[in-house]
Amino acid sequence: MTRAQPVFLAGERDAGVQVPWKPCGDGDNAGVARTAADAVRRIGVKLAALAQDGLAYTSDEYDRDRYRQVSRLAAELLSVLSGRPADELAVELGRDSGYATPKIDVRGVMFDDHERVLLMREKTDGRWSLPGGWADPGDSPAAAVTREILEETGYHSSAVKLIACWDRELQDNPPPLPVHVYKLFFLCRSGGAVQPPAALETAGIGWFDVSALPPLSLGRVNHRQLERALAHHRDPALPTEFD
Repeated sequence: MTRAQPVFLAGERDAGVQVPWKPCGDGDNAGVARTAADAVRRIGVKLAALAQDGLAYTSDEYDRDRYRQVSRLAAELLSVLSGRPADELAVELGRDSGYATPKIDVRGVMFDDHERVLLMREKTDGRWSLPGGWADPGDSPAAAVTREILEETGYHSSAVKLIACWDRELQDNPPPLPVHVYKLFFLCRSGGAVQPPAALETAGIGWFDVSALPPLSLGRVNHRQLERALAHHRDPALPTEFD
């Protein structure tokens, strides 16, 4: 599955992939730091979406050329902020067509009888995450998350509740990306035989107490999100959360 690559802001790249990212404001649900560079990154993402929309709807060749130029400028702007080649970003931004919409990231949360959560170790950064990833066209959200759980952990499961629909930009999930992402967290129940996980993406699986978690892949899931998932496991009547 294709992974969106991060757009690091100036001075925030490090060898360990994970970048400390402090929210501003008083609450855990406060937005990520509103630095000038981050504001410029958001403009770049919106310019890329505007160019994609224009290319989807215009039939005038002069307008198409202008929208291609806007798309290229967006890639160059994001390149200046991230240090990634503009050509690489142009390819990534050009993968989608039609009207630009946020991408959907699904995450499946399963707890055992001791309230331990099932996590998988990512091969990309060596850190731990809930099983999940981009939803594929043709999959319902529930089908997408149960497929990801099976592929990445070997557990058959069923989705029983939508815990939350969160905006990645507002949830303190670093680092910044060149696309806008909604994160859907599902409470799931295991069922059926367990099989070996797919070796391509998973370096290990384990059950962990939420109060004693291993190093998390924070771009995928953070401590607060796991704590909210545990609250929904304990009380399924809680309403679905959203930004």
